[in-house]
Amino acid sequence: MTDHIVTREVRGKRGRYVIRRNGEEAELTFTIVSPNRVTANHTGVSDSFRGTGAGAALVSRLVDDARVEGFMIVPLCPFVSAQLARHPEWADAFTE
Repeated sequence: MTDHIVTREVRGKRGRYVIRRNGEEAELTFTIVSPNRVTANHTGVSDSFRGTGAGAALVSRLVDDARVEGFMIVPLCPFVSAQLARHPEWADAFTE
């Protein structure tokens, strides 16, 4: 697994976590529903990122931010739900 630099970009109520490498991006998009609730909408990882742990790094950063900033994550994205199933220790950051 590669170390990834994950940045967060927010415009109004929408945002994304993104990893950039060699002109390509991996991203996890989200919507801010309220100050204490964020929906994880979609994770998109190009083929060049497959097998590098980029998707997991994006979700991990979302979980870290939720814990620090006090919001709960609604996992609409199937990949985010699958990561939650693999990491039950993240359950405190999620809601339905």
